[in-house]
Amino acid sequence: MPERRTVALVTLGCARNEVDSEELAGRLEADGWQLVEDAEQADVAVVNTCGFVEAAKKDSVDALLEANDLKGHGRTQAVVAVGCMAERYGKELAEALPEADGVLGFDDYADISDRLQTILNGGIHASHTPRDRRKLLPISPAERQTAGEDVALPGHGAPTDLPEGVAPVSGPRAPLRRRLDGAPVASVKLASGCDRRCTFCAIPSFRGSFISRRPSDVLNEARWLAEQGVKEVMLVSENNTSYGKDLGDIRLLETMLPELAEIDGIERVRVSYLQPAEMRPGLIDVLTSTPNVAPYFDLSFQHSAPDVLRSMRRFGDTDRFLELLDTIRAKAPAAGVRSNFIVGFPGESEADLAELERFLTGARLDAIGVFGYSDEEGTEAATYENKLDEDVVAERLARVSRLAEELVAQRAEERVGETVHVLVEGVDDEDGAYGRAAHQAPETDGQVLFTSGEGLTVGRIVEAKVVGTEGVDLVAEPLLGSFESAEEAAR
Repeated sequence: MPERRTVALVTLGCARNEVDSEELAGRLEADGWQLVEDAEQADVAVVNTCGFVEAAKKDSVDALLEANDLKGHGRTQAVVAVGCMAERYGKELAEALPEADGVLGFDDYADISDRLQTILNGGIHASHTPRDRRKLLPISPAERQTAGEDVALPGHGAPTDLPEGVAPVSGPRAPLRRRLDGAPVASVKLASGCDRRCTFCAIPSFRGSFISRRPSDVLNEARWLAEQGVKEVMLVSENNTSYGKDLGDIRLLETMLPELAEIDGIERVRVSYLQPAEMRPGLIDVLTSTPNVAPYFDLSFQHSAPDVLRSMRRFGDTDRFLELLDTIRAKAPAAGVRSNFIVGFPGESEADLAELERFLTGARLDAIGVFGYSDEEGTEAATYENKLDEDVVAERLARVSRLAEELVAQRAEERVGETVHVLVEGVDDEDGAYGRAAHQAPETDGQVLFTSGEGLTVGRIVEAKVVGTEGVDLVAEPLLGSFESAEEAAR
């Protein structure tokens, strides 16, 4: 019997990319590929790239070069780029980076097995010519569901999408997905693409217009993940507040969240990527009052000075944003809130920066990401004339980053004395026991460090009392005998 072909998937970027990688893994495993963790042990190393900002692009290139260095020293014979950077640049990336044996776009995902086999055999698959993917779907959201059947939507795959003669290996109920780790948390895509036209963002051009997944697909995938041992599901897309608008119901998220929260085995549902301008009272109510739904608000503010926001083609201001946060905390005082901000945007004045600092000081955010503005090709902001000098942007980035670090540490200190429910994610001799409370999302926010790991096991949600802080991280003492989850205690 011939030795099985092996493939390793290296994922960079956001949680949406992680879902895409697991769909690619499902397609490959269904067609007989053996998935391995270490690229050194793989015939083909597939690097799922990020193409959002310069730092992420550099990380993607570095990962491709690192994988290329394995050729000739281990089993690795080919390195293939997929993901946002590959989709965005196509032939240009292939020409600039000859170390990659293939550059595959989203339209190649359905035939990923054949593409990799061709490359492994020494053949050449022509890199695609990038196109504006917004033009692939109708302008009207209501017309997109049928039109979208012929458009590649990574992370939306179903077993019926496999090539003829290829059957899913995980059973008829499984989605077209194969988990790449055993973590007790997993992301589920609600939608792909974005209809917003923020002047600094190129994502819609290579991810396309907004298109929702069917609720039945989302629910079935969450049920399957629960069967795999997942305890927390995080809903991801470019804009979760728009979910359902192309299905005829902009409030579909409010309807579906309680159903997700009732799935046997799922103990926490988290919603990410929310647009402040699209928040509505009903959604706030569901997020703050539904059992097993984390009162967590990942709000994309980006700035708070009105003139800067208008230049970004966004809405709101400091006082409106603070009012939104007051509304949320009136319903759930311990709600978690995080956001990202861009400083040094073209035309940003000292007064604008002071306004942003006023907002940050009053907002009491649990996690803050700060980025210095840089031009993104193909965006409207890249054409603006009133750019700030790079050294000014760097100084403002450092200034606001220092403030952000101080403020999130203060917010963590406010939580001392609170009782939190923590999903245990690690218990080991080196790092001790740690996990995340309801106000902390994976990767992007802080974590909870337990004073004792005795009796704790990965995947349990335990009740703990916050007794201290380490910067943005909380230090907490497990309650309920350290080994009993809050759910078990309630029974």
